[in-house]
Amino acid sequence: MKRLPTGLPWLRRLRRRKLPLLAAAFLLAVIPILIAEERRDWRTADRSSAGIAPRPEDEPRAVVQVYAARAFGWRGFFSVHCWIATKERDADHFRTFHVTGFGLRRRGATVEIKSDIPDRRWYDAEPYIIQDLHGEKAAAAIPKIERAAAAYPYPATYRAWPGPNSNTFTSFIIRHVPELGVELPPNAIGKDWLGPGKIFGRSESGTGFQASLFALLGVTVGLGEGIEANLLGLTLGLDLWRPALKLPLIGRVGFPDAPLFD
Repeated sequence: MKRLPTGLPWLRRLRRRKLPLLAAAFLLAVIPILIAEERRDWRTADRSSAGIAPRPEDEPRAVVQVYAARAFGWRGFFSVHCWIATKERDADHFRTFHVTGFGLRRRGATVEIKSDIPDRRWYDAEPYIIQDLHGEKAAAAIPKIERAAAAYPYPATYRAWPGPNSNTFTSFIIRHVPELGVELPPNAIGKDWLGPGKIFGRSESGTGFQASLFALLGVTVGLGEGIEANLLGLTLGLDLWRPALKLPLIGRVGFPDAPLFD
């Protein structure tokens, strides 16, 4: 009887030959897309309302919404941009909470809080809602959101990768406002930036723990998050509570995400 080879050298040879070819094919497919995205002009991009937020005149209650949309240009291939919108009870307008790199260049500060349309398209990209609070819970969350935004520790620093960036800002607020009780999408690069010198912390949903080294290498385990591994800012994970895969670039595949506790 012939014995099977134990070292599997053929498998190693196959990997050596095919992996470079797969990497080259991936780059050949992606580079034209990135070049085309970079040529788009932000000045002519659509910034109109997506029509998914309530009109203030139709909703007298307090409102808090967390949004995400694909980032502009080539960054959108890798990541989403997240922000928060709030409306006080009986107010006639929303306020939006953003962090942007161009804000740092124009104003010397990344944080921008202003009265604005809450559900603007993010330079052509359609936004979607991650969290939607109305009434007493939203009213309780709004002052905490404002305090957390004022306490954001990186108002003069912006790095698209691995952070701190817009997703770091939104994640920071989520971690300090229990009423939000939600996690950002797995393709929100920067959400795992805990800060220089800080490696351990609570997970975004507050139901678990996280270890992250400058958002380049880390792991998150929580009831809300499931199990996540972070490598070079990209997240791969499995949500066990609401079964879904969490994939780099793509995002969530499976059952939709939702807060554990309403």
